[in-house]
Amino acid sequence: MNGVNNIRKLNKQPDVAEVPVLKRVCSLVLLLTSSLANAAVPDPLVREFEQFFQQQMAEQNIPGAAYAIVYKNRIIAANGYGVREVGSNLPVDAYTVFRIASVSKTFAGGLAAILAAQGHFRWDDPVVRYVPELSFKTRSFNNKLKVEHLLSQSTGVIANAYDNLIEANYPPERIIPHFNKLDPLCNPGQCYGYQNVLFSLIEPVLQQTTKQDYATLLKRNIFEPLKMPTASVGLQGYLDSPNRATPHVKARGQWHARAVNESYYRFAPAAGVNASAVDLGYWLIAQLGYNPDVLPEPLLEQITSRKVRTPRYLNRQMWRPHLKDAHYGLGWRLYKFGQEQLVFHGGWVQGFRAELAYSKERELGLVILMNAESRVITELTTHFWSTMFTALQQQDRQLMLAGCKAPASQSQASPPQAKAADC
Repeated sequence: MNGVNNIRKLNKQPDVAEVPVLKRVCSLVLLLTSSLANAAVPDPLVREFEQFFQQQMAEQNIPGAAYAIVYKNRIIAANGYGVREVGSNLPVDAYTVFRIASVSKTFAGGLAAILAAQGHFRWDDPVVRYVPELSFKTRSFNNKLKVEHLLSQSTGVIANAYDNLIEANYPPERIIPHFNKLDPLCNPGQCYGYQNVLFSLIEPVLQQTTKQDYATLLKRNIFEPLKMPTASVGLQGYLDSPNRATPHVKARGQWHARAVNESYYRFAPAAGVNASAVDLGYWLIAQLGYNPDVLPEPLLEQITSRKVRTPRYLNRQMWRPHLKDAHYGLGWRLYKFGQEQLVFHGGWVQGFRAELAYSKERELGLVILMNAESRVITELTTHFWSTMFTALQQQDRQLMLAGCKAPASQSQASPPQAKAADC
């Protein structure tokens, strides 16, 4: 697919407007000072990212990757790179399905918020009500662990507890009893510790209170109403996707295809979703508030409210120069990227990388998927957001000088007084 030029083919949702055509102007400076109320994200910046993406993929010899850029209620650019598997000639495109690993947690947060709002469970329900076999070394902690603590990564338990057993192919029922050897490092809700096993205990909560399995709940409440054409849950969903990417790992300087590892699929809320760049583009459109029948604004505010601070993430490689604050919500990371707010999650499972982020204030989102374990994905993501935010802030300053627009941080509460035509 050829980026912006063919993007109308991707926007098949009936309520998605046609991609606006930017007026031709004499210089990039004039284009960057166009009002966001009247024009999409500047086309030259989209093209610059597309070129940077292709360049980085080629330099790192990445087997295959895809991206999508969302602005307001449209996918304004999407494309693929490379092949689904080394040695084949099957190309990756915007509809190629990847494992999205821990980006799956964003779907768990959204689904749980929907079902909680319907009254199926309460966020302050004790987890042991649904998983009575879970117990800590000190039993007084048992009733302190609430459902909200699972999705906010604030269980208090040491980070990545028993992920080694996931990777050893233990099923959940064999891992849960091991928690009786541990105590939380703090009372649940008071400190951060990233989890996969405990995070996935939202699955029995949802299944017991709705009498439906997790994959069916996602399909009926999110995939189908958002018209995500190729999204699925689990190993079989991945294998049933004819246009799917194969995982690759690097050994002796070369990328080698690997069979899909089933282990993390057993923990579906944490890492069990498969999706394409187009699927995740539609997911971002919903996060931006354009599908209120699925995710109304109060639920979006709930899942992106700050639950626990994550200070260690301020020192992440490549993110370090940009981040001023970091929290975890319900299945989402919440970053202060310079002066901008960024909602983010990344994923990494054998042979795949995925990153998803959006700015609610700028109504802008980015998806990147790769069938290779490469850190170049972080360089791509930080490059995109630093470039876009810098350009849009410059645009704000120009518009403020012209009296056309309030700063982005004030625009929601204080709409600009000037008419759009004046800008």
